[in-house]
Amino acid sequence: MKRFFTLMKNELKLNIRDMNMVIFALIMPLAVFVVLGLIYRSKPAFEGADYTFLEQSFGAVCAVSICAGGLMGLPLVVADYREKKILKRFKATPASPGLLLGAELAIYMLYCAISLIILAIAAYISGAGFGGSLIKFLGSWALTAISTLSIGMMVGGLAKNSKQAGVIASILYFPALLFSGTTVPFEIMPGIMQKLVGLFPLTQGIGLMKSTFLGIPSENTAAAILAMLLTTAVCTGISVKFFKWE
Repeated sequence: MKRFFTLMKNELKLNIRDMNMVIFALIMPLAVFVVLGLIYRSKPAFEGADYTFLEQSFGAVCAVSICAGGLMGLPLVVADYREKKILKRFKATPASPGLLLGAELAIYMLYCAISLIILAIAAYISGAGFGGSLIKFLGSWALTAISTLSIGMMVGGLAKNSKQAGVIASILYFPALLFSGTTVPFEIMPGIMQKLVGLFPLTQGIGLMKSTFLGIPSENTAAAILAMLLTTAVCTGISVKFFKWE
């Protein structure tokens, strides 16, 4: 464990100096939430709803940091290390693929957790109420974060260089950011589009976070949990088994 925390601490310092994740995983979600608050304030999510649009959007805004870390930040960092031969040096140490990927996963989970705390404070200040179960919401948030980050681990573990990782990350990141419900509300999408984007694990996670935050029943809770667990297991297994040092 000492080896793990030492690696994580050093990687976190380098990550913070880069500032990309500070901007996209911490500042950007807060900015989105503030803008939504200024536009919609206490407007109901829809006619007759007993919760506001801002409350309905909380889970989706939380996913902005998850999307940035899992589908862009993590894979680019690992692939960049491979291209710069840094992973080749790691190979000569006792560090294993699981240890390295685990440290990177922990760093991006930390970013997501800090973002969640910041957004919770912003929601409290804005008067957005919490109508659900805290344990269920945190569970859905953690599962969404881990399943999305596992996709990033797989891409980072297999991409030959940062250019290839950047292309794959962009293909995953931008559609997820635009169509999974993080920016464009899932509820206003046409029925056909809802069925298509419903295949994204992130979409399943956002839906689960919304329902647990608002305290409303969800029709596909079991399916969403199963989809994210399966994504996590498959992507983590592939990323560790087929990890490329160089």
